[in-house]
Order: sequence, then structure tokens, then C-alpha cells
Amino acid sequence: MQERRPTFSLLMPFLLALALGAGLAIGYFSGGPRNFSAVAMFDHRATPSEKIGQVIDLIERDYVDSVQKDRLTDEVIQDLLQRLDPHSYYLSTADLRAAVEPLEGSFEGIGVEFTIQRDTIVVIAPVEGGPSAALGVLAGDRIISANGKNLAGVGVTNEDVMANLRGESGSSVKIGLLRNGKKKPFEVVVKRGKVPINSVAVALMTDKETGYIKVVRFAKTTTEEFADAAEKLLALGMKRLVLDLRGNGGGYLEAAIHMADEFLQKDATIVYTEGRNHPRQTDRATSMGVLENIPLAVLIDEGSASASEIVAGAIQDNDRGMIIGRRTFGKGLVQEHRQLPDSSAVRLTTARYYTPSGRSIQKPYGEGIDYEEDYAGRIEHGELLSADSIKVDSAQTFTTKSGRTVFGGGGIVPDVFVPADTAEGSGYLSELVFTGTLTQFAFDHADRKRQSLEAMGPTAFRSTFTISDALLGELVAHATGQGIVLRPNDYQRSKRIIAQRLKSAIARNIWGNEGYYPIALEADSLFEVAVDRMSQ
Repeated sequence: MQERRPTFSLLMPFLLALALGAGLAIGYFSGGPRNFSAVAMFDHRATPSEKIGQVIDLIERDYVDSVQKDRLTDEVIQDLLQRLDPHSYYLSTADLRAAVEPLEGSFEGIGVEFTIQRDTIVVIAPVEGGPSAALGVLAGDRIISANGKNLAGVGVTNEDVMANLRGESGSSVKIGLLRNGKKKPFEVVVKRGKVPINSVAVALMTDKETGYIKVVRFAKTTTEEFADAAEKLLALGMKRLVLDLRGNGGGYLEAAIHMADEFLQKDATIVYTEGRNHPRQTDRATSMGVLENIPLAVLIDEGSASASEIVAGAIQDNDRGMIIGRRTFGKGLVQEHRQLPDSSAVRLTTARYYTPSGRSIQKPYGEGIDYEEDYAGRIEHGELLSADSIKVDSAQTFTTKSGRTVFGGGGIVPDVFVPADTAEGSGYLSELVFTGTLTQFAFDHADRKRQSLEAMGPTAFRSTFTISDALLGELVAHATGQGIVLRPNDYQRSKRIIAQRLKSAIARNIWGNEGYYPIALEADSLFEVAVDRMSQ
């Protein structure tokens, strides 16, 4: 699960020391500490939690400057939880909505995937099944107003878009649109409704026998989405599957259990959880899996966490498929969601989860460990480039169902290591990508050629469209205009991957993920290794 990192106040340790200390006297200083006199005392019978409330009340009443009591209370709660472990935390009402929405599988709004290009909101695609799609809003449309409020050329931000276009289901918003081919803007009234947030980014056949499913989160709808994707690919003749969990930060434990169940034989252990006040609970596979006999490869990387690691660990420990890629994040703590009366919430770690062999894959945390710098440490130690540099706890050894040795204490180590692809990387490529220059150029080209590209269709585009030297020259000129200096050696080194990324980005702007992934996978080293290994 993606988790917000709190901003710590330097006041917090001081507050906690005051709140949790023994009897605390309150008085006034006049001329130095020798003139200190106690004028009030806290109730010595107060519990620790009551003392915290008393200190906050005191600050609100007598502190020299004004304070926001609600904000101060939130910060104290957040600091208390963060002292426990990195994944116990507090969510304000606003933060809770933002965190929960992707895991609920839907939100309320007009239903468009958008980007902001040159200070204008541009529809990348109407969300299938959403209100805008039903009204005929098209990819490439510019949203220039909402209920008469101008949204173009005014420094519009993502927050402005959300504030003006999202709203309660059933409410309406009149949006102004500018469409290529039409001389004048026009307006449509969109009745807001439930807009799906998909867990399965794409499910497709990459050849006559190989299926590919990309799962980006584990949400309430993941079980149903994944089952539908599997049935679709089986109907198309799938004989083997590549399940891509790279960059998937997790989500609901139940969704991970259901996914693993699709692959495992009845009664196989999927995961078990256990905590100080939570007796051991073991989840086992049922006989309902539709993918129990499909050859399987699971793609993982350092961004695969939590629920993703449960699935990968269950597959690995049961020797059900190949785990390919790089060591996962290493989150083995289970959080329970506790709603508070003001609609804020606490997510408290109540148990650890263990893979079927008994592994806890939670990476170390606590005093003296910079939990957030773990990824930087992997780069520094060379782990992303060499399997020999992977740090494992040799004291935590376990065995899979067939007797292979696996390790605990820091993520899932893949069966087949594939290093980060740096052969065609360069500083020039990084600048094109991370400044958004390549994305902007791809959008502009797709927008100019939208009608002819749409007529071509994604399959023909993939097989016949080529990125010419002339088009690459236009990209270079555009980048130069954005202040990115051409480095000839870097350009030649990265030319193939620049062309490939440009082609896939153009396809995404026209056909979304269905257009993007078939092209992106052509230059995906982990996917290539997976297909090669399963073909042997």
C-alpha cells in the first residue's frame, strides 16, 4: 500500500516528554528559575492518554502564540504511531479519502483520464463505463471550463481539476469543450457518477500462447478483475502466463489471497498472519483456481510490496512458478484500519504475515536504520545490477515445498535475477524522460495525427509504424528548445530506446494501455527473460 510519510514537528519529542513525564508543575518565571512558583498541578491520577490531552489543552489556553489545536493533535498522534514502526500511521479526513479511493475501485466524478498540456486540460481517454464516455467526450478534447469557471490559460493544476470536476454521484457539471475540427467551443452537461479505478492495467496475448496481465494495485475489485482477465486470455488460447507485479505497492490482503488461490492446488498454504494479540491464522487455497495448471512467471522489482510480496512468496514457496526480476521492497507487516469519530483514521500494525515456508520478509527498521533510504542503499551496493550484491540474512533460511533454500528478513529474492537495464541508458535519455519532454512531444504528435492514427488501429500501428530519423530529429529540436542540450554520443547510444519509448508513448495517447503495453514489452528485458524461460 502506498503510504504517506508524515512531516515531523521538532516540537513532538518535547510534547511527548512533557505528556508522559511524572507530576508536572505549571507556574510563571519572573526574574529567573529561583522565582518559579507552582500555581497549578496536573491530576496525578491521569492516565498517559489523559496527560497528552491535558498538555494540548494547556498549550491552547496559555501558550504565548496562537496554535491550531486540531493540527497539533494530529501531529502528536502521527508521531506516536511513527515511533512504533514505519507503516503505522494516522490519516486525516482529507488524507483518508485520497488513500482509500484507489482501493475502493471507484470514485465519483465525470470519468476522464486527463493530462495538463500547455496550461490546458486535455482528455487522454474517457474512462470506459464512466459518465463522459456515455456522452461522447472524446480523446483529444480540451476541457476549458466547468460551470462557467475558466480552466484554460490560468495556471490550472491537478488540484483545480479535482476540485471542479469531481463531486457527489448524481450531481451535474457543465463542462466547456474545444475539439479539433470544430471551430467553436461547445458545452455538455455531465451527470457525475461512479468512475471505475482499475486494478488490472492490461490483459493481452503477446503471441498465440503467451498471456500477459499487469496488476497495479490490490483493491476491492481486484479479485473480480483478475478472474475476468484470466478467463478472457484462456478463451484466446493462453497456454502460459506472465503476471507483472512490478511497481505494485500492495493493498488489501484478501485480494492477494484470492489471486494466489487462482494458481495453487487445494489446501496449499498461501500465507499466515500472527501478532501479539492476534492468534495465528492460516489462509489456504481452495479448489476454485482456474489457473492451477498454467505455466507461470511472476515479474517483481524493488517497487513490489506488501500484497504483491504475498502473491510472489506463495508462488515461490509452493514451487508453483518462476519469480523473475529484482528483490522486492520488504513489507511484511499487516495494518488494520480503525475509523475515528471525526472520519479520520488510524492504520495500526497488528500482525506480521509469513510466507508458506515461515518467512517474514519485513526488512529491518528501527533506531539507527534509515528505512526510507533502503533503495538508495541498493543502488550504492550494486544490487540492481548484480545478483551477488543482494543482501540476505543468511541466518534466516527456509525451504520451499521442493526443498530449495529461500531467505527471510528483507523482501522476496527472485529465482531468476534480471538487472536493471542500463546498456542503452544515458544522461540525455534521462533528461528527455524525467523532464516530461518526450511525453509532451509524443502527445503533440499524436494529437496532430489523431484521425489517421485511429484509422490505422493499434495492431497495424504496432507492426507498420516506424519512428523515422526525421521524427527523431523533430524530437531533438523540440528538446533543444526546452533547454536540453544534445549530447551526440548519448543520443547514438540511446537512439533505439528513445525511438521505442516515443512509439509506445504515441500509442498510449491514442489507445491507452491497450496500445502502450504491446509496444513497451518489445524492449522489456524482464518480460523477454520470462518468455524465454517458459519456452525452454
